[in-house]
Amino acid sequence: MIEVKNLTKTYKTGNKALKGINIQIQDGEFVFIMGRSGSGKSTLLKLLLKELEPTSGQIIVNDMDLEKMPRRYIPKYRRRLGMVFQDFRLLKDKTVYENVAFAQRVIGVSPREIKKNVPEMLRLVGLSSKYKAYPNQLSGGEQQRVAIARALINSPEILLADEPTGNLDVHNSMEIMELLEEINRRGTTVLVVTHSREIVAEMGKRVITLTRGVLTGDQKGGIWHEN
Repeated sequence: MIEVKNLTKTYKTGNKALKGINIQIQDGEFVFIMGRSGSGKSTLLKLLLKELEPTSGQIIVNDMDLEKMPRRYIPKYRRRLGMVFQDFRLLKDKTVYENVAFAQRVIGVSPREIKKNVPEMLRLVGLSSKYKAYPNQLSGGEQQRVAIARALINSPEILLADEPTGNLDVHNSMEIMELLEEINRRGTTVLVVTHSREIVAEMGKRVITLTRGVLTGDQKGGIWHEN
């Protein structure tokens, strides 16, 4: 479970990105985090990743208080999370296979296990036939599938996706969301930052809404609510 208690983040510029928000997300949930630009959505994800530290408040992930986590444990904690970025961030000089395998090599997985795990993951995201392709030979939707495969290859408990369909057309966007839904059905908790009302309405999931750093909505059923 993810529990956010009275969380506040103020940057050195004086910008108050988050203002005392409280959220609970249960294991296995699929949750959209919505809001306009500057609402604090991406800041919340960075705090969950421990890329940022809160000004005040608590974040507890599966009974771990992130503020009390020793620095040496942070890499291990992050391996329990998968992160998908809007801009894909693929290694342009590496094939699809090599991009996904890279995430395992950096944590010391054996070559034998990599040869087993990567093809299985590429089948899950529908890219078995593209394993030799380079990023510039893929469509935008296919590149995003590679990014999702790389985020999932180490079996994270939680998948964080920051605007994963922001650069895609409607058709590819819905394909990516259906893939994330399938991943969720397999037991992974999924948090998706988006500003697309159409996707949220179509998916019918829980929606947490932030407005200028304040929690203004927490609804189920794909309802957009903002004051």
